[in-house]
Amino acid sequence: MSNLYRQYGKRWFDFIAALIGFSVLSPVFLLISIIVKITSKGPVFFKQERIGKNFVPFKMIKFRSMIVNDAKNHQLVTYSGDPRITSVGKFLRRYKLDELPQLLNVILGDMSLVGPRPEVMRYIQHYKKEYEFILSIQPGITDNAAIAFRNEEEILSQYKDSETAYIEKIMPKKMALYKKYIQKQTFLNDIGLILKTIF
Repeated sequence: MSNLYRQYGKRWFDFIAALIGFSVLSPVFLLISIIVKITSKGPVFFKQERIGKNFVPFKMIKFRSMIVNDAKNHQLVTYSGDPRITSVGKFLRRYKLDELPQLLNVILGDMSLVGPRPEVMRYIQHYKKEYEFILSIQPGITDNAAIAFRNEEEILSQYKDSETAYIEKIMPKKMALYKKYIQKQTFLNDIGLILKTIF
């Protein structure tokens, strides 16, 4: 049953659940879009290239929570108190509301509801071998690592070099949780992780 779910059921479940979620939450999407637009300069959405299944890149969508800047010249991780985060962005990030547009990525087939969080190539290249296994499945909005490190920005704020700390200290722990999830993919496990994320 778990093999059938992985091969066929997971994608159907993702598509239907994400479509329902997007429809139900459309008023929230509209409200957040208006607030983001009128409180800071820049687009409503932030799109960033992430690496998906089998190393295929895609544009991950979030509500913009930071000031507009050239990401190529800045570190890609954020920490608690990061001056680039807008006042509205702090609220969105605290309750993970900036992640809601990723339901569109799920509908489009770039992501799954549950799976390893999609990463940027800049960090994947440090662990290319490990990611050959991790990216054998679709990345997701949530998983055990996303829940365990829901206060990641606070953890990183304790280090002088937050980017190095992310690569050397947090990524190995996340990858261990990613591998554990991949080996135990079931419908009930996915439902449990979704409910755990919401609560």
